[in-house]
This record gives sequence, C-alpha cells and structure tokens, in this order.
Amino acid sequence: MKNKLTEYCRSLDIEHIGIAPAESYRDFEKIWRSQIAKGRISGFEEKDLAKRVFPELTLQGARSVIVCLFPYYSGPGENANISKSAFSIDYHLIVTEKLNSIGRFLESSINDFRYMAFVDNGPFSDRYLAWKAGLGFWGISNHIITDQYGSYVFIGYILNNYPFEPDAPQDRTCLRCFRCVRSCPGQCIMGDFTIDPQKCKSYITQKKGELTAEDIEILKKTDLIWGCDVCQDVCPHNKNVQTTPMEEFKKNLLPSIDIDELRQLSNREFRRKYGNRSFSWRGRDILIRNHAIIHKSKE
Repeated sequence: MKNKLTEYCRSLDIEHIGIAPAESYRDFEKIWRSQIAKGRISGFEEKDLAKRVFPELTLQGARSVIVCLFPYYSGPGENANISKSAFSIDYHLIVTEKLNSIGRFLESSINDFRYMAFVDNGPFSDRYLAWKAGLGFWGISNHIITDQYGSYVFIGYILNNYPFEPDAPQDRTCLRCFRCVRSCPGQCIMGDFTIDPQKCKSYITQKKGELTAEDIEILKKTDLIWGCDVCQDVCPHNKNVQTTPMEEFKKNLLPSIDIDELRQLSNREFRRKYGNRSFSWRGRDILIRNHAIIHKSKE
C-alpha cells in the first residue's frame, strides 16, 4: 500500500513523502516543555501539551502520519517586500486540496480508512513530523532542510488509522556555520536548534495589537512587510537550490504589494483582491502598519 501511496502522490507532483509513527512523541515533549518554561512560544501552537505529544487524542486509533513536502522556491523575486513563501496563491489552499485528494484516494483503497489532514493548523510540530518521516534534517535555524530544495518547503501531514511502515529520521544536521544566528534581525535563533518566536521578524509582521519598542526595532531591520527570509537567504544549504516543480507555486506570483494601492482599498476590496493570498488573513491594516514603521525609519 505504501508504494501505491507514493505513486499516487507523484501523480499530484508530490516528490517527497514519508511516514512518521503515530506514537508518543516524548522527545518532542521534553523540548517543548523547555520552550514553554523559557517563554519561547508564539501562541499560534496547540495549547494543550498532551495533544502535541499523543496522536491518539486527535484521532482515535491513529497508527501513522503521512508527511509531504511542497517545495515553493520560485526565485529571489525582484524588489520583493513580502516573504518568498507568500509569493504564490495561499499555500494552505493548495496543500489542503492535495492532502484531501490523498485522503480520498486512500479511503477508496483501504477499508474503514480514517484520516485528518493538516497544514499549519494541526496539533503537532510539522517540522518535527517531517524529521521523523525522514524527509529532511534539522537546521540550527529550526528549519527542516532538504538536499534538493533547501529549507524552502511547506509541510503538510495526514494523521490516519492505517499502519504504514514508518521511515527513519536522517542522522545528520546542518553545517552549523551559525550564519543564520548572526544574521537574524531579532537574534531569535538560539544556536541549539530552537528559536524564540517572539523575537522572529516573521512573527512580528503578523502580530496584532500594540508592538513593543523591541518589536519595532526588529521590524525596521529589513524591508519585508510580511514574513522574513534572512535566515534562509544566508543559509549555505539554500545556495543553488532547485526551483519548485509544482506549477501552483510558479504562477500568479506577487513578490511585492503596492502599498499605495493598499491604502486605497476598503477591507472588503482587500479581501476580494487578496483573499487567496497567505498574508490576507491578518488584513490590510497590519501590512500598512508594518510598511509605515519600516519606511519611517528611513526618512
């Protein structure tokens, strides 16, 4: 069945697929408890620690996790003011559609097959699952890195009740050159394969409410008004990476948002024009705020 699964995934242009066990993730629990104790969480994660550790609490009878990587690098982007991950149509829409297609295929192939598909919205650490599934190795930046596409990959996974044979994690890490540690605008990369997300510029560009003085200083470090690519841009594993083979991430590219146009749009017009983009969920006001802070510092 695993070969049939792989073959079907390739028909969807999914080259990288692996299986993680649906077991108790005790090694992750230890790391996550430490992150909580140090206050190094973003608030976007699942708040119930047990659900992050025990798959059975999310899907009764869970036996394995199908993990897929979706390369998105389409080039550096001329005069970009948003992260490379946001150039295309919202990856949540693209990945969710493909994961559910896999789920439907398996439902038609396996009796009593049950599954739940996730991309950025599941209880587990998607990077941890990608590592467990043997799809990449840890970067000191906390990214999962692949030989072919570097760290420019989205991760989606399918928790399910079929006992697919798990793959083995890769027994290596990045080069540990520490370029990402030295270059990070917020110095959020701790050097031990963990980060402090509250000091990550990407997190700050998505943050609602009043920004702290430290947030503002971090925001001003680079020109991107949504996301941050510094740690990936300086990573030697991302030099000479292949561009994505997936058509969905090659077309309708928008490396830069016209801020003057954005100011003229109503919220309804913004949703109509950009509702299928990954930056749209926070609304126009956050983007305008970020632009104002960054460019005020250059006046």
